[in-house]
Amino acid sequence: MQPLNWYFHRLRTMSAAEIAWRGRSKVRDAVDRVRIPLGFVPRLPGKMLPGRGSSGGFRTTDVVPGAWNAGSGDPGILVWSARLKQRADELLENRLTFFNLERVFLGDPIDWNRDHESGKPAPRGLSQGIDYRDYRVTGDAKLVWEPNRHHHLVVLGRAYRAFGDPRYADAALRQIGSWIDDNPFGYGMNWRSPLELAIRVINWVWALDLVRDREGRPQGFDDRVRETVWCHLREISGKYSRGSSANNHLIGEAAGVFVGSAYFPELPGARGWLEGSREILSREILLQTYPDGCTREQAFGYHLFVLQFFLVAGIVGKKIGMDFPPAYWERIGKMLEFAGALAEGGAPPMFGDCDDGCVLDLAGGGNDIHELLVVGAQLFGRPIFPPGTAGTGEAAWWLLGPGTPERPDAASSPRGEARILSKAFPESGFYLLQSGSSGGEDRISLLFDCAELGYGPIAAHGHADALSFTLRVGGRDVLVDPGTFDYFAHPEWRTYFRTTAAHNTLEVDGLDQSEMLGPFLWGRRAHSKCTRFAAEGEGGTVAGGHDGYARLAAPVRHSRTIDLRAESGVIDVTDEIESGGAHDVRIFFHAAEDCTVRIDGVSKVRIDAGPSVVHLETDPALAIELVSGSEDPTLGWVSRGYHRKEPSTTIVARGRTLGNARFRFRLRVARRDISDLSAAGRE
Repeated sequence: MQPLNWYFHRLRTMSAAEIAWRGRSKVRDAVDRVRIPLGFVPRLPGKMLPGRGSSGGFRTTDVVPGAWNAGSGDPGILVWSARLKQRADELLENRLTFFNLERVFLGDPIDWNRDHESGKPAPRGLSQGIDYRDYRVTGDAKLVWEPNRHHHLVVLGRAYRAFGDPRYADAALRQIGSWIDDNPFGYGMNWRSPLELAIRVINWVWALDLVRDREGRPQGFDDRVRETVWCHLREISGKYSRGSSANNHLIGEAAGVFVGSAYFPELPGARGWLEGSREILSREILLQTYPDGCTREQAFGYHLFVLQFFLVAGIVGKKIGMDFPPAYWERIGKMLEFAGALAEGGAPPMFGDCDDGCVLDLAGGGNDIHELLVVGAQLFGRPIFPPGTAGTGEAAWWLLGPGTPERPDAASSPRGEARILSKAFPESGFYLLQSGSSGGEDRISLLFDCAELGYGPIAAHGHADALSFTLRVGGRDVLVDPGTFDYFAHPEWRTYFRTTAAHNTLEVDGLDQSEMLGPFLWGRRAHSKCTRFAAEGEGGTVAGGHDGYARLAAPVRHSRTIDLRAESGVIDVTDEIESGGAHDVRIFFHAAEDCTVRIDGVSKVRIDAGPSVVHLETDPALAIELVSGSEDPTLGWVSRGYHRKEPSTTIVARGRTLGNARFRFRLRVARRDISDLSAAGRE
């Protein structure tokens, strides 16, 4: 149960039409609370044709069972085989790895209604009455839902196709039957969220098709599956997210309905659902992304998440002869280009929320950016992944077929010769200052965030990170966005990772730039604007400002200018505040968790990052301190995944100002000398 003031603020974000829709939804839920216990639940009308196995809507792959046993001309299969077999064998033991849980035993039979981290059972009452945000009631909803998305069934299906071992197919079919037995319509957490239903449908389609020719299914199994899928599609399409909630959830819901209706075209209502979901996806890809390709949710994890939905739906549309319009594919191309540009400097920065969400696990985990960009390169017939990066992708092998040509190389020149260049994404508000050779140790990549807080009236997945920046050198993280860590179980950590103090920017009077009203709700927010971007080729200058602190009694405007000199590896950062009053300021630099950080003289800090070292010279008007892994106050942490965090070192420069002020910082990127590297090796 949320506090009353949350409901007040949440109501203020809604239009009259949304309030009316939510009112009708409450009435519908009230009717269901009476109807479902009396047994008046959706039933598939009539009997489907028996013995048909999987639907004839489309094939996910033409790979025959045992395809990898005979060897292949693709050298990647040797690597993929070992990885796939290990994971599939663990799944035969009902052991699953997700979030911070490694090979956790889900029970035999699997307990589909449990938070397997805390051990808390999830409620099994009517789904409409379950408050999934209340950890005391449900445990962590994401820990309950993740195994029920059934990504792992696709892993079992791939293993069956790859190795021909019927144990993998039988396990997938057995688990689907177990889930249907354990989750009657309308009861429990697993019928609570339409997005969860949609992801499950997509994974069922792929898993069922991968094992489609496995004989010996239980009597009536196919009819039970069709009826359950029909209930899923009926439920999702009747509860599409709307208004202020119509973010990535609506995209995922529509993608699930499109894929499920395409695969089961014989289901009553399938044609209408197919056309309606296609219309939603065609509209939302333009509404929820900027023309430069970035998602409007301002969260890179969700950028990859919705990109997967759009790609999967688009590929299915081609398979069934119901392709999406050219504007849809043009925007997918832009989304891929944006992701590829951010990957030039190394692993992309973690700006905004991320909950490790993926759609299909067709490779080593489902949300690998390399795999996604290889799929994109093959679909579009042009290089997208950064120059100098070679290799084919397992996801493309399964998604587009073994006969798909290898990904085009982005550069015909030898690895390291191509240069990475500075780039602007002005619609979304992100700017890359870059220099060095692609794939080389001399690479410098700085991402500057001059973007909106987030999408729509609640900006659910945004962070208070205006004018922050990240720095990668030689492909390694040096200064990072610390991530997300949690949504439901640890409210204090949910708050921290969204704060201004958790980002590489300037904080005034201990306050966030934007007003946090709830775990997925923002009030007054900072508005950022880029005032200058001057870059041709490598290096350059970017500048911007925001008004987030204009709400103070003595208003403050913060502006920042960053200059990268490519020839010397010097980065100058200048922060300016305009105000008529006195203020306490703190400027944060969050080092990656594997960096070694130490104060190296007056106003100087040394950051060792593998073979590179970054010397940070701070403004002499500010005092500096290093904070690592602190919980009081919370500072000095990095989260690389949901419910995973590690201590890191945060450099804090603090001072007090009266009126206008300017603070200058310089970062000098250099190579560590041989004696340094030898000492590190001995350590």
